Amino acid sequence: MVWGRVSAIAAAIATVMCAAGPARADDPDFLSVAGGWYDWNRQFDQAGEFRLEYRSDRKLWVFKPFAAFAITSDRSIFLHSGLLLDVYFGRRLVLTWSEAPGFYDQGDSRRDLGYPLEFRSQLELSYRFDDRSRLGLAVSHYSNASLGDTNPGTESAMLYYSIPVDKLWWR
Repeated sequence: MVWGRVSAIAAAIATVMCAAGPARADDPDFLSVAGGWYDWNRQFDQAGEFRLEYRSDRKLWVFKPFAAFAITSDRSIFLHSGLLLDVYFGRRLVLTWSEAPGFYDQGDSRRDLGYPLEFRSQLELSYRFDDRSRLGLAVSHYSNASLGDTNPGTESAMLYYSIPVDKLWWR
């Protein structure tokens, strides 16, 4: 029953995102890479985390879609897709808030997040360079929103580098 609702919501979001027009701002699509510290606020079960994200320049009102893949050093896997909002403070500073439901696999980690559906909430503060690439720090929280029997949640602290897709060498 829950999976039916999740599938319907995901289909609706995907339909709306595909119908969204391109962004009017001068920011392009981004490929973002990040590395950091998974479960940093606990004494045990800490790990390294690596992320790869695609951030679209398309807009749905003020929000932009993104997709993310993350893996920890103890092989936990996260696959998310959601929406983000960029808030500019002058030309250089960008505050990005994002929310994304997604799939979680525990891997070899002792950290059981209680359910295969996890929600990632994140706040990132970035410096925007002249070529529009960004370097930022982010803090994120993973939670199953009490869908499982337990909802331990976890946090990550990440260093991000986002490069405009049109600046990539293979294009």
